[in-house]
Amino acid sequence: MLRRYGAQNWWPAQSRLEVIVGAYLTQNTNWSNVEKAMANLRRARVLSIRGLREISLPRLQKLVRPSGYFRQKAKKVKTFIRFLDKKYGGSLDRMFARPTPQLRDELLALSGVGPETADSILLYAGNRQVFAVDAYTRRILGRHGIITPKAGYEEIRSLVERTVIGAASGSLVAVKHGSEPRHPVSRMSRAPRSELVQHYNELHALIVRVGNQYCRSTPKCEDCPLKEFLPSYARLT
Repeated sequence: MLRRYGAQNWWPAQSRLEVIVGAYLTQNTNWSNVEKAMANLRRARVLSIRGLREISLPRLQKLVRPSGYFRQKAKKVKTFIRFLDKKYGGSLDRMFARPTPQLRDELLALSGVGPETADSILLYAGNRQVFAVDAYTRRILGRHGIITPKAGYEEIRSLVERTVIGAASGSLVAVKHGSEPRHPVSRMSRAPRSELVQHYNELHALIVRVGNQYCRSTPKCEDCPLKEFLPSYARLT
């Protein structure tokens, strides 16, 4: 995938808070809709902890409307800010100083935060060594016979993490060629991170790219960079 596409420059954000807000807004929608909502927040100059704390809920709902489910999402963002204020004095530095397992449990306890959202926050905003599983991951691994239809989120996450850790160091991130980056370089996408975190970052972004382009409800396998790994392809060759 990396040979085909190159680095995806994900997450396209200028701050950790933007990543967190984006992780909420991207639930049940595509990223182009999230970008519209994020642009509204920037124009309104409320894309900060103070700004999100002080903005009224009705106005926040209006600003994030392009992302869909705007009432629920605005409420979830407000819930996160209250959690950050109460637990960590409004400081992301203090929050991300928390050990990963404990912070993950705290995030999962928040209204509107499931495993994918929690792991996206940990990986992309906190540079933690966790892999975020999404619907594309499940679909691609399932169609390649790697997981069963009943595989749960934690089973899939554990499988990917064990496999990556067990692979040769640098086998993914060392490959830099590819001509189709998905997003412009952002402050967060170029932030320093460990090799393993960068590995998870690129792997997840590339899975989304392939899933969106090829592994759709009706798959387009012929030109997919993962075609040769399909069980059906192996039987034909």
